[in-house]
Amino acid sequence: MPFDISSSLLIILIYSSLWFIISLIKKRNDIADIAWGIGYILIVLIQLFTLPNSPREILIFILITIWGLRLSLHIYLRNRDKKEDFRYKKWRQEWGKTFYLQSYLKIYILQGLLLLTIVSPALIVAQNPQPALSIIDLIGIAIWTIGFLFEAISDFQLAKFLKNPNKQGKVMNKGLWKYSRHPNYFGEVTLWWGIFLIACSSPNGLYAIIGPTTITLLILFVSGIPMLEKKYENDEQYQAYAKKTSKFLPWPAKE
Repeated sequence: MPFDISSSLLIILIYSSLWFIISLIKKRNDIADIAWGIGYILIVLIQLFTLPNSPREILIFILITIWGLRLSLHIYLRNRDKKEDFRYKKWRQEWGKTFYLQSYLKIYILQGLLLLTIVSPALIVAQNPQPALSIIDLIGIAIWTIGFLFEAISDFQLAKFLKNPNKQGKVMNKGLWKYSRHPNYFGEVTLWWGIFLIACSSPNGLYAIIGPTTITLLILFVSGIPMLEKKYENDEQYQAYAKKTSKFLPWPAKE
């Protein structure tokens, strides 16, 4: 069977269902966050072995694989030996008797559909004959690199801060966190716009804008920044930090 959108949907359905089963065994839904990055790698890897390859497809495969491996490993190490993430714990309490059904549909299946939407630049590049790489691709790589470094460095800085026994009652406001309250999310959004730019030279490449647009809207208005901001809405130290620090775009802090 040729690898197309229908194949991708089937693969993601099976993949999401397997992770749901693992979540039942582990009795924690935050493993969905580990599955997130690996799912992208699965899709682009299957494309790589089932479709004719172009330099642009190989480039996108490399960038997504680097990002996905780092993110999944980071989340695994962060959550290891800790209780279930507060977001998933809250849903566990709210959903009550319908917890299993809602978990499957609202976490695993929905995440799989969002994944396919966000990875659309890779899907479009794989399905179309590709022109040679150009300066636009180099600009896309540069933007991806900026985003990846922001995400990786800020995650590292926060992880180091959280390991400090003297952090109790303090807010992380050093390094990249001095310029943005969510520099890791800024990096995530930025790198996907870089991948979109690489896909732009592909036939129908402009349709791939749905990918970075989706992740941007999710992070800014749905499951990223809003949930964390709400968690700390009654934290005086965090609110003081918020008053002088940009929410998303890196910017010098107000004095």
